Amino acid sequence: MTLLMNDQTLQLWVERVSLESFGRPFKHKATFNRRLKATGGRYFTKSHNIEISPHQLENFGQEETEKIIKHELCHYHLHIMKRGYQHRDQDFKQLLAHVGGSRYCKSLPERAERKPAPFRYKLVCGNCGMEYPRRRRLNPARYVCGKCRGKLFLKTLDLVEKP
Repeated sequence: MTLLMNDQTLQLWVERVSLESFGRPFKHKATFNRRLKATGGRYFTKSHNIEISPHQLENFGQEETEKIIKHELCHYHLHIMKRGYQHRDQDFKQLLAHVGGSRYCKSLPERAERKPAPFRYKLVCGNCGMEYPRRRRLNPARYVCGKCRGKLFLKTLDLVEKP
């Protein structure tokens, strides 16, 4: 489902949701950001602006996107009122439940299908032989074995033979 919506329409939508659900105006800027893939939206504490992922709107519709808008507006209004606006704060959790916003956004289909990168390295303990698979290279001199505190050595795994 492709819904035609631009930043001006989103701005009006956010302002309307703010007045209806919170009884307070949204006086800053709301925009779409196509780069947001792992999250549904962002609230910026310095500028008080909100960004929303258009991918959520395209994949899950207006109802789910409105829940994301309510989530970001909870951050916005609590921060403006100098109350607990972070996810862990009780004020945030209570307001989010009261207005019916979503705690988490749904995963996009292309992100859900993607497999994690294979392990390319392995840390091996020289003392007990414990192995620690790793996706990224690191300096083994900075770490010790979690089992026996022995010295670790880095091994590179050959995943695919290159012709």
